Amino acid sequence: MCLENGRASHFQTLDSLMSAKATWKVSAAVMASRVLGLAREVMFTTIFGAGAALDCFQLAFRVPNLLRDLFAEGALSQAFVTTFSKKLKSDGDESAWLLANKMLTLVTVFMSIVTVIGVFAAPWIVDLLTLLARDDSSHRVYSPQDLTLTVTMVRIMYPFILLVSLAALVMGILNAKNVFGMPALSSCFFNLGSMIGGAAIGYWMDPHWGPQSLIGFSIGVLIGGLAQLVCQFPALWKTGHRFVADFKWRDPGVAQILRLMGPAVISSSVVQINVVVNSMFAVHVGAGAVSWLNCAFRLMQLPIGIFGVAVATVTLPALSRAAIGGVSAEFGPTLRKGLQLVAFLVIPSTIGLAALAEPIISVIYEHGNFTAMQRVETARALQAYGYGLVFYAALKVLQPAFYAIDKRWFPMMVSFLALGLNLGFNYFFVYVLKLGHESLAFTTSITASVNFLLLFIVMRKFTPGLEVGKLLALLGKLLFAGAAMAAVCIAANHFVFQNLEKTNLIVKVIQLGATIGVAAGVYFVASKIMRVSEAEEALNMVMRKMRR
Repeated sequence: MCLENGRASHFQTLDSLMSAKATWKVSAAVMASRVLGLAREVMFTTIFGAGAALDCFQLAFRVPNLLRDLFAEGALSQAFVTTFSKKLKSDGDESAWLLANKMLTLVTVFMSIVTVIGVFAAPWIVDLLTLLARDDSSHRVYSPQDLTLTVTMVRIMYPFILLVSLAALVMGILNAKNVFGMPALSSCFFNLGSMIGGAAIGYWMDPHWGPQSLIGFSIGVLIGGLAQLVCQFPALWKTGHRFVADFKWRDPGVAQILRLMGPAVISSSVVQINVVVNSMFAVHVGAGAVSWLNCAFRLMQLPIGIFGVAVATVTLPALSRAAIGGVSAEFGPTLRKGLQLVAFLVIPSTIGLAALAEPIISVIYEHGNFTAMQRVETARALQAYGYGLVFYAALKVLQPAFYAIDKRWFPMMVSFLALGLNLGFNYFFVYVLKLGHESLAFTTSITASVNFLLLFIVMRKFTPGLEVGKLLALLGKLLFAGAAMAAVCIAANHFVFQNLEKTNLIVKVIQLGATIGVAAGVYFVASKIMRVSEAEEALNMVMRKMRR
């Protein structure tokens, strides 16, 4: 018995280390992608500023980007990985490849139809997005020419949803086969393709970088989407998959994926839906508000993508395997480990983004046509987003767990409530209290927090192994470490970052880098003192790399 327990403990430790190693690999890949995405955003703000012209591009990209989160990287990806992972374990590779081919064929046909509908419906889509700006003439910041340009860009970018849906399916296949590197890097190819292709075509269309050059960047989005799909083909080929079109969609696996997708379409992308709703309210606030919120949201997505999505990517296949035939003893500890890792990684990111919002935005965005006023407004939005950052990142791990145990209706019902809260708070803040764009970001934080807390309470009913006491104990330790880190950031704001607009960029970069390094070091040391196991795992992993 002792020997068996020792072996079980050994394998659990091994699985934990493998999971942590995979998480850090995905984190590194996603970090590269997010940094490139940020570089893409900086290119836009430097060339166009954060005004009405860039607002038009952001609004045009909102709809295909929303559909990407709804169908591709949200519901479709979660439902497919859950079903495909179980199929691999229960029936083997050959059966799983047949399911993959059916889904690839089905998605190609369905998303092609969605694309055609979107191209024809573009004028009505733009009318809906700008609807809230029409109740008061003083808020009509978009000219007819702006709206015409927005319609054109919507039509150009709509096929992006087809490309990225196929890319998400390929990513799901690879993740289920424990291949995480290239799928995580695929977004880098999107950013590179959209930047390089978009800038080249945009300059060719208008060398003076007028509004027409934005059409070039719209074409760049399609170039990037194609690159994100194609770059994964070599890795897919190595797994043994060979695509053959299969129109036999009457299949239990396909039916299961579609059943999971129904509620997941709403629940997995509620925050993205809220972002679109926020954009509609932001149009009412005035010119630039859409871009300020977008720039802040892009920064918030860095820790979410680097840590939240990375942990979820590694955790979901393990949760799916642990839920075959019911919730096994490994399910609860696996989920709790994922949530603990997210908390350890995202809490310092939250504190850093909130406390150092202005210097971070100044270093990244305050170039070219991006002004000091726009820096202040973007910082206000970033701080408001920060209140819900940990909950938003944790949702990336918690929501898919419901699909793994086939309890998909709970996230959907909670998401309905979150959507209602978002609309209600937005209306109250903007129309009743007359607050600015930062209130829209704060609403997103409120809805993400409520969403997570309600789902966590429900998950406890199904998963006794969550051990809430351990989670709360860890949270207390991390808040102590975070308070020490916050003190460093506050001191830096008071003594270092007093005249941002007059400080040389290189000097600001050095100052910000040193501040972040010291603050992160303080957080890590405080975590070690408090005996946080995640800090120990991170240190051991770094030491192993250095020995090699």
